[in-house]
Amino acid sequence: MDDPAAPGPSGSPANDNGNGNGNGNGNGNGGKGKPAVPKGREAFRNQRRESEGSVDCPTLEFEYGDADGHAAELSELYSYTESLEFTTNRKCFEEDFKTQVQDTKEWLELEEDAQKTYVMGLLDRLEVVSREQRLKVARAVLYLAQGTFGECDSEVDVLHWSRYNCFLLYRMGTFSAFLELLHMEIDNSQASSSALRKPAVSIADSTELRVLLSVMYLMVENIRLEREIDPCGWRTARETFRTELSFSTHNEEPFALLLFSMVTKFCSGLAPHFPIKKVLLLLWKVVMFTLGGFEHLQALKIQKRAELGLPPLAEDSIQVVKSMRAASPPSYTLDLGESQLAPPPSKLRGRRGSRRQLLTKQDSLDIYNERDLFKTEEPATEEEEESASDGERTLDGELDLLEQDPLVPPPPSQTPLSADRVSFPKGLPWAPKVRQKDIEHFLEMSRNKFIGFTLGQDTDTLVGLPRPIHESVKTLKQHKYISIADVQIKNEEELEKCPMSLGEEVIPETPSEILYQGMLYSLPQYMIALLKILLAAAPTSKAKTDSINILADVLPEEMPATVLQSMKLGIDVNRHKEIIVKSISALLLLLLKHFKLNHIYQFEYVAQHLVFANCIPLILKFFNQNILSYITAKNSISVLDYPCCTIQDLPELTTESLGLSM
Repeated sequence: MDDPAAPGPSGSPANDNGNGNGNGNGNGNGGKGKPAVPKGREAFRNQRRESEGSVDCPTLEFEYGDADGHAAELSELYSYTESLEFTTNRKCFEEDFKTQVQDTKEWLELEEDAQKTYVMGLLDRLEVVSREQRLKVARAVLYLAQGTFGECDSEVDVLHWSRYNCFLLYRMGTFSAFLELLHMEIDNSQASSSALRKPAVSIADSTELRVLLSVMYLMVENIRLEREIDPCGWRTARETFRTELSFSTHNEEPFALLLFSMVTKFCSGLAPHFPIKKVLLLLWKVVMFTLGGFEHLQALKIQKRAELGLPPLAEDSIQVVKSMRAASPPSYTLDLGESQLAPPPSKLRGRRGSRRQLLTKQDSLDIYNERDLFKTEEPATEEEEESASDGERTLDGELDLLEQDPLVPPPPSQTPLSADRVSFPKGLPWAPKVRQKDIEHFLEMSRNKFIGFTLGQDTDTLVGLPRPIHESVKTLKQHKYISIADVQIKNEEELEKCPMSLGEEVIPETPSEILYQGMLYSLPQYMIALLKILLAAAPTSKAKTDSINILADVLPEEMPATVLQSMKLGIDVNRHKEIIVKSISALLLLLLKHFKLNHIYQFEYVAQHLVFANCIPLILKFFNQNILSYITAKNSISVLDYPCCTIQDLPELTTESLGLSM
């Protein structure tokens, strides 16, 4: 998936020039009810439509999941500016390997014991005083984590040996050693002051940090990946690694909190040289590894509902979303604004078909929403009023209709079908849910209407209410849903009323709880920092003097001298921003989902600070553009992606190799 933005268009809106609002007098509105548009807006709209109409918008394929493919996630760690460092890492490893291994064997030819011995020697040499020597050894370790690509013949081999080497490095204690080095680099005031004095920070200012974070990211991503063919030792190592990252060890904070502190330090301007993309990617993968992805979250939800004595879930919401097609928003916000100018109610009936041309929705919702189930009874009602022989509808007939599923359309004989509507879905893609408050509100209105008084929260007494109300209450109770949040709120209210008799609540030490407790005191700063970076990565953001520089780990020391190099750097910068947006969005989504499951008040506290930090206007800022162009933009160069760039020789820089056309 080239673009980290998940949803893609389910259909091409290029046909708006023929049948949509752009030609309302012809096919869309039947020549009636077209809202008046000022000349300036009309000309602007036509100009934008003409410039867009000739472009065919392809249907994008995407998968709704935790992350992209394994190779794609690894390739996003590196910017194209770092492509030359792969050769540097290889040279550092080969020089060290020749001095330590007497035989002329290669790394892949060594026995496992010999490989372990060599790794132990590397870790010993990491403790030298010389900063330059430590960097060379760290690069040698990074070459191992990258899969010793100099000895591989294909990309599959590189990915295989990258996983193998990462498990080997972890079992030898490499992650702990690099964690100590990371602490040293974070506290390195000399590097921070040097970066602050420079007018422009480049990729050379974060070399040590980038090497350390790359090794740690490769270890987390490779160990996190689960496969059926993994040996038992790897599975044990994976669970041990997850436990080490989740819980505080040796009186130290969880690893995710260290990365959060790096984000806040970067946003405060005290460390402008931090490679923020690598920090965010590592933070996202650590949270996903320790807390769990969507499938693990669903399993936790089922387990927690069983512990609380709640009925099992009727469906898996993640699987339902995966089966839905993408929704394509309007091409421009101007079109959406004009769609708000609805015609008079008397003309709505003749324009029901034009709603699809204004905003393309999911197929299952689109067809269902176009067809009003209650409208199908209107022709039959008019015939009954005109024909006296039909008589009045009996109560039994009404009950027969009420007993039907309200989401299932009547039989075809009762529904006049048009040429463009041949079949209808049987209902919404998800099961309807009714809260207890909804039932109480419905009964309160019904009792006020038919009896004249209410019975409070009593939902069982239906005396004095007509039979259709009985059937309605029965249907509502069939779809009654009690969420985990409702139980948690009720328990908190009981604890507040009787704190002494109920005693202190026992809180389980789950990874979510430990992470929340660690984030609690600085949570507002964390949320503000993430949104600041997200704002700087927004495609419509304008450069400001007070905005943070998120391009420190992508800009080279020397600016490009040719047009092709400038085009390559432009692609790299756009790709860099997309990856940052992807990592922050996925991180916030994971935190909100897990905190909501852990306790509803934790979710509300995080969401509250997101709202205070203007998260909603920031999200709307992303939609204040040509969404279709943003989603379909290709900001990647396949020949420069890892691991392809390590196997093949880098081609000459041309418009064809960049995937562009002059």
